[in-house]
Amino acid sequence: MNAPDATPLPTALPWTRRHLLKTAAAGFGWMAFSGLAATGSAENGSNPGSDNGSNSGAHHPLGHHRPRARRVIFLCMQGGPSHQDTFDYKPRLRVDHGKPGPARGKGTQLIGSPFTFRRHGHSGLWMSEVFPHLAGQADRLCMIHSMRTDIPNHPQAFTQLHTGSARFVRPSMGSWVLYGLGNINDNLPGFISISPPNQLGAANYGSAFLPAVYQGTRIGVGREGSADSGMSHVTRPQLTTGQQRRQLDLIQAMNRDRMTSLAPEPGGTLEAAIEAGELAFRMQAEVPDLLDLSRESAATRALYGVGEAGVDGFARQCLLARRFAEAGARFIEVNLGGWDQHRNLEASLRKNARALDRPAAALLQDLAARGLLDDTLVLWGGEFGRTADSRQQDGRDHNHHGFTVWMAGGGVRGGLAYGATDEHGSKAVENPVHIHDLHATLLHCLGLDHERLTYRYGGRDHRLTDVHGSVVRALLS
Repeated sequence: MNAPDATPLPTALPWTRRHLLKTAAAGFGWMAFSGLAATGSAENGSNPGSDNGSNSGAHHPLGHHRPRARRVIFLCMQGGPSHQDTFDYKPRLRVDHGKPGPARGKGTQLIGSPFTFRRHGHSGLWMSEVFPHLAGQADRLCMIHSMRTDIPNHPQAFTQLHTGSARFVRPSMGSWVLYGLGNINDNLPGFISISPPNQLGAANYGSAFLPAVYQGTRIGVGREGSADSGMSHVTRPQLTTGQQRRQLDLIQAMNRDRMTSLAPEPGGTLEAAIEAGELAFRMQAEVPDLLDLSRESAATRALYGVGEAGVDGFARQCLLARRFAEAGARFIEVNLGGWDQHRNLEASLRKNARALDRPAAALLQDLAARGLLDDTLVLWGGEFGRTADSRQQDGRDHNHHGFTVWMAGGGVRGGLAYGATDEHGSKAVENPVHIHDLHATLLHCLGLDHERLTYRYGGRDHRLTDVHGSVVRALLS
């Protein structure tokens, strides 16, 4: 008979309730516990993704103060629209057309706008002839003519517009809004980017160091202007709901088991996959109906310009934005590119303005008719503006020193023209507003204090406005 092995057994780790939940029944109990914990964290205002639990700005359904807006629709114009040809009337520039450009050295000449401007609405806002439909919404628009940003290059300026930083990977403003306020409808993504631009791609709707649940959901992956919503893959499966739930539970249990056995991966890739799987399951109950524009009346589709040549693509995006806003999405971005007009300014800008004009005006009119505009903040703008002079005879170059954006709805003053550029539109000279100030004001309308909405990462508290920004109170109603 062999003597028993005298080698001591390894000391067993204490058996805890968490170990039991993680290992018994393929970890289904742990999944249920995680879901309840996340829900409780959202309700109690704690931050489940914090590395020290000090992020008091997270998940305040009522915000830090009384909100005027519950959601944002961002009409993003990639390329830098020319403010002198759209909303910033510069008669002196037209008088000086063809003269040497004084600001940028030899070889440039001043370019007067080829478009006629008129005053519109009771407020008398100046608007270009290329916006006959938006002109009817003039008294709802809050114009900021003195915007400025830091860098006149598309990638950096576009990233700063979205994230507040031109140099580092930071969460998108949509992610910050969702982090601060939480979702309204758990069956929908809280942050949606419709037909997102190619400029740096996911950096503009990513959550960076925020938990993956706050990243944007990409909708519309076809060519720009395509009538396809790009979400035809979100369909109801052949499985029953119960069968699909059991299938997903198994996959998610395997994912979570894998996640607990690995060191935290950069970007939270596995965490994002788990969240995406759960969200996709919930979306199948609601999203297919939301994407079906045939459920809208013929009059509504005609109002937006659905089916109209040169307008249809952006019209569908704006109509989808209204449907998602009405269903409970917190931040919706709608994108229209092609505004980088160094040449062929008149013909190209007319094309862009036609694509924008009817759908954007219809969006404001439709939101107001449904009682949604009062608590929906609509923001329009691009990464910068355009120069008054150029080496081309029919084009403008990049200008980050002064340009125009506008807002409407949730908490801002309609019919207001705030700030000003010089007589040629070259730089902001009256009440300049930096991108950080715009972000601070947007968060304020949502009931969020930009200085208190923070997330601790890498040893310090980060925020959308970094260490800058002031709320522009003159814009508030």
